[in-house]
Amino acid sequence: MTTPTHLPEIALDHVTFGREGRVILEDISVSFCARRVGIVGRNGSGKTTLSRVIAGLAQPEKGRVSVAGIDPARDRKGALSTVGILFQNPDHQIIFPTVIEEISFGLKQMGHDHLDAEKEALTWLTDYGVAHWAEASVARLSQGQKQLVCLISVLAMQPKVLLLDEPFSGLDLPTRAQLSRRLARYQGTLVHVTHAPEDLAGYDHVVWLDQGRVAGSGASADVLAAFVGEMTKKGEGNDLTDLSD
Repeated sequence: MTTPTHLPEIALDHVTFGREGRVILEDISVSFCARRVGIVGRNGSGKTTLSRVIAGLAQPEKGRVSVAGIDPARDRKGALSTVGILFQNPDHQIIFPTVIEEISFGLKQMGHDHLDAEKEALTWLTDYGVAHWAEASVARLSQGQKQLVCLISVLAMQPKVLLLDEPFSGLDLPTRAQLSRRLARYQGTLVHVTHAPEDLAGYDHVVWLDQGRVAGSGASADVLAAFVGEMTKKGEGNDLTDLSD
């Protein structure tokens, strides 16, 4: 299947986001135009919230977001073909009982009629070697199989940007390897959110978040080295005893 080849710019300008009186992202200003981008940080650093802001699923209280020239929170129709997101837990993403219905849904949202959407969905399933899943109940699938269904559902809409929010969490090594191979086929901008720096080896650009702020942004080797060094230092300390505010 074809995928986007032109790499869009993703830019956040002084973005701040909070919930229930707590600031989660504070004054985030970053921009990048690269094929493989990582967002790394400790649990609770704001990584998932940042991915949702980029996807347009959360609108910042302050600042501006631009993905391929659109504000995804304000232009939801444009966002469908611009940015897709793969959540950590596929059960939070899947809403239909069968595989073909799940993959067809996004295509219908983009304007395809029922028959065209199902035909296109079957083409994608065939391309990934799982056409026999078409009428299968999603409930029968393993966690890794569900994650692949979610991935195909997103890729079928051919977004310019694909956001991955801890996509390998809870998956065994063979399943991780198989999904990684399929993700490697995607030619658009892939933004991978993770707390594990090894997941981002060889990436073009990395953003390091720490307590809702940008602690580093730039070439992956430099930012990951700084992140690992700081995490090693923290591991030698005793910050687990600290109560959060």
